[in-house]
Amino acid sequence: MADHMDEKELRAEGLSPGSPHYRAFVGPPERYDLMASIQFNLLTSLGLREYHHLLDIGCGSLRAGKLFIPYLLPEHYCGIEPEKWLIDEAIDRELGKDILRIKRPKFNHNSAFDLTVFNREFDFLIAQSVFSHASSRQIEACLFSAKKVMKPSSLFVVTFVIGKDNYTGQDWVYPGCVAYRMDYITELVERQQLACKKITWPHPGNQTWMVIAHRDIIEDIPTFDHKERLLQMEQKLKALQDKLTKCKNSLNALKQHSFVKTALKIAKLLGR
Repeated sequence: MADHMDEKELRAEGLSPGSPHYRAFVGPPERYDLMASIQFNLLTSLGLREYHHLLDIGCGSLRAGKLFIPYLLPEHYCGIEPEKWLIDEAIDRELGKDILRIKRPKFNHNSAFDLTVFNREFDFLIAQSVFSHASSRQIEACLFSAKKVMKPSSLFVVTFVIGKDNYTGQDWVYPGCVAYRMDYITELVERQQLACKKITWPHPGNQTWMVIAHRDIIEDIPTFDHKERLLQMEQKLKALQDKLTKCKNSLNALKQHSFVKTALKIAKLLGR
């Protein structure tokens, strides 16, 4: 059983990102609970249900996992995290060991972005603040492996730091962040015959949320952009107005038919 922590110690108050505390190591500790809820709300808004299979890449100290694991059915949550101690601490401090027996989450500790280690496909994948530390070679390895475990309907939700220049180093950068141009990110995704789409969702670290999916479903993914939704509604309204105009024209044309004219006259006489 874990030693008792007071609230200040539990919340890792005063520690900087990357510090050797299970909450601080994965990012600013004051955002720990917030980033959990942001990820959970985003995926459920995109359609995640309890019966879906989720792969949490870079699951860390189960910041989001502590919400996903209880929500999903047993054996439906899988997490990859090279730093095993983070998961051990999360189980000890946040979730408790009973969750392992009840929900049976699966974990792997490879650092090679091998997503095939669970021998299954996933409905949803998430890599929150992973590519913001990764080299382009590592991102490509992850995308290459992700395609192998994605169903035709799968959504891969990721974050990037968008910048004017691309990070050209070969190494993982942590706790610092690296940036990439949007056109370069798109190119990396398209090399795997996949497509990507930016979505409007809050991120306290000023990272950009994106959804990666197969090309034939990318347009169906909501962006949560109110302006875009308004434009879509206007387009649907115009389409309905066009249909209504066609119906009116068809009705007017029908009224000019001799049989219809006769029927209308008879109906008018009978109505008297």
